[in-house]
Amino acid sequence: MRRFELVEGTSSKFWEVSVDEKELVVRFGRIGTQGQTQLKAFPTAEKAAAERDKLVKEKTKKGYSEVTAPEAEAGGKTPLAEVASPKVAAPRAEKKVTPAPSVEGFVDAGNGYALALRDGKILCRNGKGALLSSVPKDVKETEAFQQLDDVRALLEQQDRQAVETVETWMLRTLPVPRDVLAAVWEDPSWRKALENAVVVAGEVTGFFRGVDGKRLGVVDLEGETRWLEAETLSVPHPILLGELDELRGLATELSLTQGIGQLFREVHAKPLVDATAHGVTDYRDGQFQQLNHALSRCRKLGYRVRGGSAIARVFEADPASGAISVQEARFWIGSDDPTSPTVTEDLTWVDERERALPLARVGPIAWSEGVRMAAAIFAGRHVEKEAQNG
Repeated sequence: MRRFELVEGTSSKFWEVSVDEKELVVRFGRIGTQGQTQLKAFPTAEKAAAERDKLVKEKTKKGYSEVTAPEAEAGGKTPLAEVASPKVAAPRAEKKVTPAPSVEGFVDAGNGYALALRDGKILCRNGKGALLSSVPKDVKETEAFQQLDDVRALLEQQDRQAVETVETWMLRTLPVPRDVLAAVWEDPSWRKALENAVVVAGEVTGFFRGVDGKRLGVVDLEGETRWLEAETLSVPHPILLGELDELRGLATELSLTQGIGQLFREVHAKPLVDATAHGVTDYRDGQFQQLNHALSRCRKLGYRVRGGSAIARVFEADPASGAISVQEARFWIGSDDPTSPTVTEDLTWVDERERALPLARVGPIAWSEGVRMAAAIFAGRHVEKEAQNG
């Protein structure tokens, strides 16, 4: 196993490579962590070695320096267990210190109490300066509390709108101009929604880190921050990411969190389907004691209901022409008296002219989002409890 390291500025990374017969084994990550391991099979050991040499050259050009001597891999193999579970020193846990609450930013609420808005929560301090675990009932009735609560509600609404917009970009598969990103990046709501979203800029896929003038910052699959002079980027749906498992692993390793439902979004790959079929029957016959219950579940999950069906609308790119078209998943939940029982029916799809689509023409995003919707609604159905004997 050959090991290379790059330690400069804020970078502290390692990269290791070896050939195990016809397999190329690569491990990379931050120094002091186990990193993640990738395996790639080749037709011959010679081709695996050639790929290793090519990658070594690329790494050294990027500034990596070898810290171990090359191994004689022909005839001798590095045990895979050593590659997957290397012996590295566990990083020392940093002692967390809880800072004292700031005296700034509090507003007088009367009777010695003061209030402040922090991270979406209203905090209360008593006359002795102690931070209380909750806001007393009488303080909640003050004008100061009501004003802060209105501000909190407004900020929450802005956060939701930013998240919904970015998720719409993901479902539309359309490029987003760099100038648009630059215009919204300084807004805290937009920053929370955009930061660490998986994006594609040019030929680079990675986690979005920000805008610096005419450059877009992206952390690539090797954990490196790259500043790209790309005019646009896209926010791909996770079903389109061939490196989804790698991205999930890297996000976990780097402790990255996303403001949008993307990386760990439930996805459903489209199976082989009957070319003449027009509906999925897996979620049929879900019983709800009242249509109201089904409608309430749709609202809770964020799905619109129209004409008796829950709706999930996406924009699919035609693989041949690249043209964008609407595909809408529809899951029937009922349209009778809201207090009457109802039963779900087939999951179907229509195009922008509301013509029924055969399953063979349903795109990967529309399929994944439609099945995700139907499965989530169906899971809330009424299930009769089995009779207990004795």
